[in-house]
Amino acid sequence: MIAPEAATKLATLLGTRFVTSDADRAQHGRNETYYPDTPPDAVAYPETTEEVSQIVRICAAHHCPVVAVGAATSLEGQHLATQGGVSLDMNRMNRVLAVNDEDLNVVVQPGLTRVALNEELRSTGLFFPVDPGADASLGGMTATRASGTTAVRYGTMRDNVLAMEAVMADGSIIRTGSKARKSSTGYDLAHLLVGSEGTLGIITELTLRLQGIPESTLAATCRFENVEDAVNCVILTIQSGLPMARIELLDHMMVRGFNAYANAGLPEKPHLFLEFHGTPTGTAEQAQSFREIADDFGATNWEQATTTEDRTALWAMRHKAHYASAALGKGKHLWPTDVCVPISQLATAVVQAQDDAVRHGLTSTIVGHVGDGNFHAGICVDPNDADEMARAESFSKALAETALRLGGTVSGEHGIGLGKQKYMQAEHGTALPFMRAIKAALDPQNILNPGKLLPPGD
Repeated sequence: MIAPEAATKLATLLGTRFVTSDADRAQHGRNETYYPDTPPDAVAYPETTEEVSQIVRICAAHHCPVVAVGAATSLEGQHLATQGGVSLDMNRMNRVLAVNDEDLNVVVQPGLTRVALNEELRSTGLFFPVDPGADASLGGMTATRASGTTAVRYGTMRDNVLAMEAVMADGSIIRTGSKARKSSTGYDLAHLLVGSEGTLGIITELTLRLQGIPESTLAATCRFENVEDAVNCVILTIQSGLPMARIELLDHMMVRGFNAYANAGLPEKPHLFLEFHGTPTGTAEQAQSFREIADDFGATNWEQATTTEDRTALWAMRHKAHYASAALGKGKHLWPTDVCVPISQLATAVVQAQDDAVRHGLTSTIVGHVGDGNFHAGICVDPNDADEMARAESFSKALAETALRLGGTVSGEHGIGLGKQKYMQAEHGTALPFMRAIKAALDPQNILNPGKLLPPGD
């Protein structure tokens, strides 16, 4: 519970933007997946960095947890206030502060979403490329080191954050990084905070890289008789150095999900969804080069989408994979998980995941940004069915073990949050105590998103 004195100070600071109503608390305790609802004790709606700083100072003085939340699209419970305290809703800090088109960067507040940013940038001929599917907030994307369908060409949030402003656990405001494209000065605090899931500091401003909108964009789909052929096509494409902008795998169960959710009318076989960026001549040549590779793996039903409307429809369907996976469960919750493996091990990992799902008697889809070795499994579960939840847990554990055995990581995109803490020791080993030391140094009271990312110490 929040100490009465702290609540009084926060109410004085924020007025009606400090809320303890059941409705607001319930809203901020929900999540997209199977985790139980976990309402915070109160919700604060800051509008400036200085307000965030004052909120954190008050909470630090009273040992009160602070959990930042943006669009709440995270899939591992990162935004849930599992130890109570204040849910810090950043959505009112949602402005574009500066567009530096000559330097190809933009300064934004953390509550701005990626879709809103690209709408704002449309007239400049520039765009922000990181595309996780959900219309996530840029602060949340940074905190979870998000990536997405375009990561194979443009990288993840780690590659696209130049600088940031953040409030630390004692309320101090720091600025780290710069608008320069590189630096050789000091510890890289900006990228320490990228992927820290709100456990080391609260991001209040970001400077992000931008890209020029391609002169030509060509999207396409094709299908394969089996998932091994589709994945091996991807592996050879990447190894050949073909500059893919997007290359997404859908297994037959994922296609079944799209048919159930959106009446897609697709044959229930593995598909690849593709996109090429460049000049009109360049994209045509890239598409032809890909087709030649795909033909060797038995690809059929090549279809191209060159109009904006057709491309938008194609990727809108892909971005609904979470809900299409859930549609197969007929009212069940979705247990989403992801791993990332070296590209040479991708086929082994995907086939193993399919086999494990069958072995555990689970309804599971596979979809992934396979150009960089990252894929997702969506398992339909009933949280009230203990046996099914145990089988889903066993499947998730087997997938994580497969990824580590093949030289990969237990998450390439979703992050750790609550669900994957149990695998941190296996992946990071003797590095884990040093992560705990960083947390203890920057947040000695453990008030910033406590209980997330790092498993409890010995």
